[in-house]
Amino acid sequence: MAMFETDPVRPEAYREFERPLPEWFRGAALGIFVHWGPYSVPAWAEPTGELGAVPREQWYAHNPYAEWYANTMRIEGSPAREHHDRVYGGAPYDDFLDAWKAEDFDADEVLAVVAATGARYFIPTTKHHDGVTLWDAPGTDGRNTVARGPRQDLIGAFADATRNAGLRFGVYYSGGLDWHFSDLPPIDHDGAPAPDDLAYAEYAHDHVIDLVDRYRPDILWGDIRWPAAGIEPGPKSLAHAFQTFYDQVPDGVVNDRWGESHWDFRTSEYVHGTAVEVGEAWENTRGIGLSFGHNRNETSEHLLSPHEAVRLLVDVVSRGGNLLLNIGLEASGRIPDLQRQTLEGIGQWTRQYGHAVFDARPEERMTASDDPWLRWTRSDDAVHAVIDRNGQVELPDPHGVLDEITARIGEHPVAAERADGAILVDVADATTPVAISFRPRD
Repeated sequence: MAMFETDPVRPEAYREFERPLPEWFRGAALGIFVHWGPYSVPAWAEPTGELGAVPREQWYAHNPYAEWYANTMRIEGSPAREHHDRVYGGAPYDDFLDAWKAEDFDADEVLAVVAATGARYFIPTTKHHDGVTLWDAPGTDGRNTVARGPRQDLIGAFADATRNAGLRFGVYYSGGLDWHFSDLPPIDHDGAPAPDDLAYAEYAHDHVIDLVDRYRPDILWGDIRWPAAGIEPGPKSLAHAFQTFYDQVPDGVVNDRWGESHWDFRTSEYVHGTAVEVGEAWENTRGIGLSFGHNRNETSEHLLSPHEAVRLLVDVVSRGGNLLLNIGLEASGRIPDLQRQTLEGIGQWTRQYGHAVFDARPEERMTASDDPWLRWTRSDDAVHAVIDRNGQVELPDPHGVLDEITARIGEHPVAAERADGAILVDVADATTPVAISFRPRD
């Protein structure tokens, strides 16, 4: 499949969907992801490490992703299994669906926090691997949030709030896994079982079509892959789903996790699959913590601080990508306090320096550095040096990139002295990375 592959090849039948990447996505810089489901009730996982940094033979039994609880709790001898037996007496997973009430959920309040970060798009999970849909999806026989648990169309609420806040709306859909529909053994090793039959392929197809028809998402964000029986073009194939999507949303985009089919942009996850982070059609995704779903075991040591999140955003944009940063909502619908602090910190930074990331491009003629921490971007006729250092800083002179320059921090002119092939700028009292913008003299 295309996911994480360095050089995937589109099948002939899917090449008709190739198109230039829309400018709105290319310049978006930041999107916000939300994982929310019955797994938010136990909200439990081991915070073992980032995807790509934990050995694969340990990953499944010691999974840091709380949204994988329905799988991890079924692995004999896993800490999640021991926790589930001790705390919940081995109760069936669907008890969490009925216990999930979303009693404090206010989609407009969530999106107000999201919009304040400066993010350009927002993507909630519509069906994760547990198979529970957050809208009354066809064929679910009441195993959805309209009939049970929250008793709401959560996707509809998110869609309305997202557009009211002025953001693009996307939908995440797990096509490659559905532990309820397929009733397969738990995944505890690579090459694990996944549903590939025609019945599941058609079921998943009908879900995607329903999402497109109802909510007109700007982004289709698939995960894991797509059932093999649904790849060959036909009336209930993935090709038909893509055609329906592009017919209704001509400037929409899809990611690369739909099996061997089609993509508009590549994705990496935490530090896994980073070989795809090339060019200007990629996105890095990760949680604010080590989990996408809310995990009660995470503390501040496991989460990105506002400072770390800003550096990550700048680094991704300086290399040509977008950052899709995830919130794991509490079962009640609240944004956890520590995650909210990180989002608010991002917003404080982008309100002053957002011009260095939004609608910006890599400035490849300048060189990044980690000591001092320095990244370069470009927008229109300005070159932006984002540096994480206090006091007087010495920057490489972008001579030949921009001649006869003036320097600004935010919108405020600052003295910039050229000396010995460098530029000296005073950024005294800086407590966050500072964007110094160089423009031609007026």
